[in-house]
Amino acid sequence: MEIDYDALMTGLQAAIPFNNHLGIKYLELGSGRAVAELPTEPHLMNHVGTQHAGGLFSVAEAASGGAFLAAFADLMGSIMPLAESAEISYKKIAQGPIRAIATFSSDQEVLRKQLDEDGRIRFPVEVELQDGDGQTVAEVTVRWYVKKLG
Repeated sequence: MEIDYDALMTGLQAAIPFNNHLGIKYLELGSGRAVAELPTEPHLMNHVGTQHAGGLFSVAEAASGGAFLAAFADLMGSIMPLAESAEISYKKIAQGPIRAIATFSSDQEVLRKQLDEDGRIRFPVEVELQDGDGQTVAEVTVRWYVKKLG
């Protein structure tokens, strides 16, 4: 099955109102990979004038969901994905627009088989947050829980 990643990205952009509220935009969606961007706006800053930790987490979670969706797009009508937990490690001050680069690296064949057999799966998606200079400002692991519907 050929996947129209542009259409998928457009649908994903429209599907999550909170991400739109923050101004998060999807820049790229491909097989097991997604890139999302958090803009730099005064209402997104913290008390010291840098990107707020909540915004950083939100763009990482958004990108991780995009990477998962790109890997399992053919199943989206029959599954319910939920972020189950996450861990974030801040590396540098986050200034300017922040890009979240998410990579789905789990073995898709193994997960699909487990989903068929058990009706549910759990897996991590790794996300690197970068500033405009390409410097890593944070690293995030989002753990997803997916169950079959019906």
